[in-house]
Amino acid sequence: MESFSTTAAEAIRLLVSGDPHLWAIIAVSFSTTVKAILIATPPAFLLGFVLTMARFPGRWSLISFFNTLLSVPTVVTGLVLYICLSRSGPLGSLQLLFTQSAMVIGQMLLAFPVLVAMSFSAFKAADRSAWETARTLGASPGQALLTLMYEVRYGLAAAGIAAYGRIIAEVGCSMMVGGNILHHTRNIPTAIALETSKGEFAQGIALGLVLLLLALTLNFGVTYLHRHSELTP
Repeated sequence: MESFSTTAAEAIRLLVSGDPHLWAIIAVSFSTTVKAILIATPPAFLLGFVLTMARFPGRWSLISFFNTLLSVPTVVTGLVLYICLSRSGPLGSLQLLFTQSAMVIGQMLLAFPVLVAMSFSAFKAADRSAWETARTLGASPGQALLTLMYEVRYGLAAAGIAAYGRIIAEVGCSMMVGGNILHHTRNIPTAIALETSKGEFAQGIALGLVLLLLALTLNFGVTYLHRHSELTP
């Protein structure tokens, strides 16, 4: 087995040299996760707003349901989705299993509860007068919602960052519904698992460095938003 320093040097070489296999894996990861976040965020924020403002039977049960989903293992979500998309499943006719579309759906299911729960907390902490004032001045419900979202923009941004961090590093769901197919559904976490099991540590370390850099960026982003929200009146 090569020394760690040699393996680490090879990992960095793979990154900076633009290794096509490595960057194809990175591209799949970012492509699927960005699509999942962009699709899941609007309805999740809208639901978080409705759960904050509306009063209806079963409201707290629904809130508790989404809070419970935060702790569901990703592999369980992958298993349920796999059963639904398999040939004998209720959605088997769509032929989405082992495609990037299936990965996007799985990541949406993982991100959605995070977005709902955190946006609910952000809206709940907001001053309702922003909504009421906007409505009193003649704003439509949509315009008033945008006004309120601007008031809690740091909390909503933190929700988006947290949700993205959850799905970019998950391996269970992507492995089950994506199949880990090279140049098609192999993303960073599934590639790390595969390459490490094969003893190809250089590529695994290179991909791990990408995830580490992304994690640091996301955490700095959340910290900045929290600090900025405290400083902003």
